Amino acid sequence: MTEETFDVVVIGAGPVGENAADRAVRGGLKTALVEHERFGGECSYWACIPSKALLRPGNALAAARRLPGVPVGGALDPAKVFERRDYFTSRGDDSGQVEWARGAGIEVVRGHARITGEREVTVDADRVLRANHAVVVCTGSVPRTPDIPGLDEVPVWGSREATSASEVPARLAVLGGGVVGVEMAQAWARLGAQVDLIVSGPRPLPRYPEFAGDLVVEGLRADGVRVHLDSGLVRASEVDGAAKLELKGGETLTADKLLVATGRRPTTDDIGLEAVGLKPGSTLAVDDTGLVSEVEGGWLYAAGDVTGRAPLTHQGKYAARAVGDVIAARAAGEVVVEPWSQYTSTADHHAVPQVVFTDPEVASVGLAGPEEGRPHRVVDIDIAVAGSSLHADGYTGKARMVVDTEREVLVGVTFVGQDVSDLLHAATIAIVGEVPLRRLWHAVPAFPTISEVWLRLLETYGL
Repeated sequence: MTEETFDVVVIGAGPVGENAADRAVRGGLKTALVEHERFGGECSYWACIPSKALLRPGNALAAARRLPGVPVGGALDPAKVFERRDYFTSRGDDSGQVEWARGAGIEVVRGHARITGEREVTVDADRVLRANHAVVVCTGSVPRTPDIPGLDEVPVWGSREATSASEVPARLAVLGGGVVGVEMAQAWARLGAQVDLIVSGPRPLPRYPEFAGDLVVEGLRADGVRVHLDSGLVRASEVDGAAKLELKGGETLTADKLLVATGRRPTTDDIGLEAVGLKPGSTLAVDDTGLVSEVEGGWLYAAGDVTGRAPLTHQGKYAARAVGDVIAARAAGEVVVEPWSQYTSTADHHAVPQVVFTDPEVASVGLAGPEEGRPHRVVDIDIAVAGSSLHADGYTGKARMVVDTEREVLVGVTFVGQDVSDLLHAATIAIVGEVPLRRLWHAVPAFPTISEVWLRLLETYGL
């Protein structure tokens, strides 16, 4: 048994843990970063990066086909798509991430970490890391598996298999109408699979405005995806190496692979939470500085998916920067915590941006609709400006803004359409900055761009 002392020990070396460790080091603290799998984490090898690498070629091909005079023929070359994806994931080699961490002054520790006491982490049962100031949990999330009879008997993909596979299944069924479900349904349909998407509700993407799910369904069906709405998987069984799927309502499907995309849960099962009086597998409730609320002593922090606050890579990195900064400041005895300071992840409550990289894209920040009892007004319009007409023949899109009518500031914006993701950051800035609509009116959109939709939104509101 060896023992070492650090100022900070971070568990989990995905993008969130990397940011927490980096900010702590920048604050002058000796920091260890522990990872049992790959440095760079889920996002780098099995989620954000490879999924978008799979989606982009199909989106580019579809965009070209919407324009006359562009010589486009044939289909995607799956082997070339997989090769490009593998380039972005470094084929699972995390040496570049390790080199970055060491270059940033972070102590790299490989192994499985468990909290074994106050400010104490044990790695692989034989190496104890003690923290003078803080332990930070950044272990992310794993797929949630539904309790469906026969599911363990059939060829199943999780999100990792869906983003790392290098052969196109002839028949792919996708269970779940969330972001992973719709993105992977479209990606694999464009790569040549016959895809069935099984959605429990009347449309996918239920957390977004209804028009978002409806337009995404239109896009999926245009790519040949068979979308089963108000459905669900009742039972699964294996027949000749394939999955026989019995759906709600009596319909039966056969698929070579079944992608289960029914949500995620925090990865806290085996990190030693019981040592600090918490239940393994539970979400770690934190305040805006990332301090775990149910553990006394002010030493245990968490950021990212494990907190359940805003389970997105960019929001986890944002929270991790606040955690690293506040730990360093508290160690120096010089912190004053207030909303919107560098020590808090205040935006989690007001302005969480997200893009669904389907075709059409969905880009949203803040509220998806009005909150009951609040002075909110919703403005919905079609995206029909010169820029969208030039962008693609037959461009179809919609935009929504939610306005706090007492303060006359934006509290939510949603765009749906081809390439609307680049409109999102302007909306995020407007919400975070609480820019008055009458001042926003003077942010003149360049002509002819799709950004002119901002002018139409404000005109419809009454400016």
